[in-house]
Amino acid sequence: MSTKTRSQSSNIKLALQDATMVKQLRFAVGVSTSAAIAYIFNWPLAFLFPIFTTLLLSMPVPQMTPKQLGVGLFNTVKGFSFGLFFSVVLIKFPVIFLILMFLALFNIYYYLNRGGSFWLTLMSMFSMLILPMLTYMSEGLAIGFSLGFVASAWAAMLFVFVLHFVVPDTNKITLPSPPPFKNVYSPVAAQFALKSTLVAFPIVAFCITFARTDLLLTMIFAAMFTLKPELSAGKEAGRNSLISTILGGLIAFVFYWGLVAVPLFQFFIILMFGIALYMGMNIFSSNPRGKYYGSAMTCIIVLINGNMGADSDFISALVSRIFFISLAILYIIVALRVLDAFVFDKKKPS
Repeated sequence: MSTKTRSQSSNIKLALQDATMVKQLRFAVGVSTSAAIAYIFNWPLAFLFPIFTTLLLSMPVPQMTPKQLGVGLFNTVKGFSFGLFFSVVLIKFPVIFLILMFLALFNIYYYLNRGGSFWLTLMSMFSMLILPMLTYMSEGLAIGFSLGFVASAWAAMLFVFVLHFVVPDTNKITLPSPPPFKNVYSPVAAQFALKSTLVAFPIVAFCITFARTDLLLTMIFAAMFTLKPELSAGKEAGRNSLISTILGGLIAFVFYWGLVAVPLFQFFIILMFGIALYMGMNIFSSNPRGKYYGSAMTCIIVLINGNMGADSDFISALVSRIFFISLAILYIIVALRVLDAFVFDKKKPS
């Protein structure tokens, strides 16, 4: 190898290292700053702001264009407007509601399988699963939740958009365009969507009909784990979520007792920055286990937010979360095995 070739190779490695360090630093600054803003202003569902920020910053994608930002903001409102209208208007007619819920879930899965926006799918799924449960309690509660959810999602998208100017990439990254959305009938997508719906609908119908808010997490995880209705994909998604939860729970446990020892807001921000930097260094690395750290950071925020009070039970919250994820994994494994054995051919649709 010539001296010139070695020099070029060294320059490429340094450039890649610099680009990686920028992503790691941006993740740490973004997560810790968003957490600080959320706790200072404390609007309804403010804790979702750092969660969405974590989600957006952990994705290996470049800065959003103004057009992509606008589409994302619009899709957030679109997804929750549909779920809110669906819940408030139809929840009073249980039979009609359940029939249309089946069709709505099918269309959400079908849209995603044809190459639709994952963000719109996520917003629509959350609104369809959570808002009916809240509407049973109070329409005002469902409306308030929707406003707080959308506000936090908007804040995260706008914050991440600006953050890319504050901590810019050292080199411009251009990703290949995703496959175009298929706005025509797709039998393969329809079969996948039907399979996902047949898995998700029974637990959704059970939880909503009997107002089983205690199983809300299991219902949501089951619906999300079946976005790809193959048994291997569902098991992998569930396993990854379980590993991320355990990892995040262990780190959150240390975080929690650190705050108990030094109950100062300044220390909270410093600790959050340090942990986010550690998580970012693993997310943006060659470590094959790095895929667990983004979800683990989300778990840390959820557990810390829900256990800041003096009478909180951190261990109980962590065990409960692990239990509900495990229950969702068990449910989708059984449901997919039954469908593969009695309804669908195990061969992939042609």
